[in-house]
Amino acid sequence: MHPITTFPSSTATPDHRTVLNAQGIPDDAAVPKRVASLIDEGLEIFTGLVEATGLRAEITVEEFGAIYDGDGRNAPRTPLEGILPDAHRLALFAVTVGEAVCGEIRRLFGEGNPALGYALDTIASAGAEKLVDAMAHDYQEGISQSEPTLSSVRVLPYSPGYCGWHVSGQRKLFDVLDPQRISISLTDSCLMQPLKSVSGVLVAADKEVHDFDVDFAFCTDCADQDCRERIQTVFLDSRGGQ
Repeated sequence: MHPITTFPSSTATPDHRTVLNAQGIPDDAAVPKRVASLIDEGLEIFTGLVEATGLRAEITVEEFGAIYDGDGRNAPRTPLEGILPDAHRLALFAVTVGEAVCGEIRRLFGEGNPALGYALDTIASAGAEKLVDAMAHDYQEGISQSEPTLSSVRVLPYSPGYCGWHVSGQRKLFDVLDPQRISISLTDSCLMQPLKSVSGVLVAADKEVHDFDVDFAFCTDCADQDCRERIQTVFLDSRGGQ
């Protein structure tokens, strides 16, 4: 049975700048006092309610192929198809900040406090991404320690619903990983509950393998192309470790 990871609240709690950026406020912009106050209040609520947990399970490239095919609704050409043949290790993962935070977001919106609800919603989304980063970092560290010859590999997450991997791929991923063990369920439309949860595959590969061109058909419909920032961190991390 795959072990469950329980994270301290600090691991899931984003900093002010991350939350401001997520709200569309650039680094050099003045922050209104009201916005700063809402973020402070939201962070206090978040740290008091977050129940950060994760689940990870190693899988072979061949085994993952069946999961990745999902319902056969992936884009005709995807980055992962080119990355997988050169991957050294793979692991399925799921993380969540817990239902209590998500329930509080719904309550705030439902009871007429949308400003604080939005602040907490942004914080929770950033918190879930921090948990993904923590899971990827832990996996990378584990690989480096167990296989010194792979100490230079870099781990990046890829999730259903992004980069041509159809969201219906969640179904087979859930069948294998069983995130219900950490109270993550899947709706008929493949939406995860609690909403502030992330699942996917962690790919350990040489850094160059992750650097794909943004020339896929679905890239033109992508609003922010976060993949470029993730890929850039791989190269920055590599240079910093030399």
